[in-house]
Amino acid sequence: MKYSHVFLDGTPCHLPVGKVVCVGRNYAAHARELGNAVPDAPILFMKPATALVALADGFAIPADRGECHHETEITVLIGKTLKAASLAECRAAIAGVTLGLDLTLRDVQNELKKKGYPWEVAKAFDGAAPLAAFIAPEAFADFTDVDFSLSVNGVQRQSGHSADMITPVLELLLYISRIFTLEPGDVVMTGTPEGVAALKPGDRLLLEMPGLRAESLVR
Repeated sequence: MKYSHVFLDGTPCHLPVGKVVCVGRNYAAHARELGNAVPDAPILFMKPATALVALADGFAIPADRGECHHETEITVLIGKTLKAASLAECRAAIAGVTLGLDLTLRDVQNELKKKGYPWEVAKAFDGAAPLAAFIAPEAFADFTDVDFSLSVNGVQRQSGHSADMITPVLELLLYISRIFTLEPGDVVMTGTPEGVAALKPGDRLLLEMPGLRAESLVR
């Protein structure tokens, strides 16, 4: 089924499906758990629109390419063009907030890193960005005070809080907008806390944040 942005309350979303901008190592504990240095500035990479799938529909993971890890992330939907934007413009441009999974072929990524190659082969495959339905941004008074979690088969795997981000949500949008333009329909995945681990077919997932309880199945 072709992906389209949807709102949790059923409000129509007329935004196109754009690029996915991802932020690596935005939680210090996650950087350390993978043996990576904590960066001085946001690490950015992209996934194409074809990486997006609806979390509620369930999702498949690639077979015979090593472990595929979940990375649970606060994700924002861009509703207005951002180019060299101010913080106020960044706040006004957020059309929705949800949780998503930055699926990562960890064995593939580790080999790419050893060779100094880009990560896209491990990060940007079809279906690599399952997203839950979006919540209106007005539901969030403070983007630096959002807790979220992922449970797999009834056991909590990840628990995070946006206050632990190295670069907070609005500052991320500001930084990104000064490098390349964010357009309506783009989404930004803001980084994952510690606790990433491999998924397998048949796993049942529960992603939670204030106002959101999203279930999914790994096929």
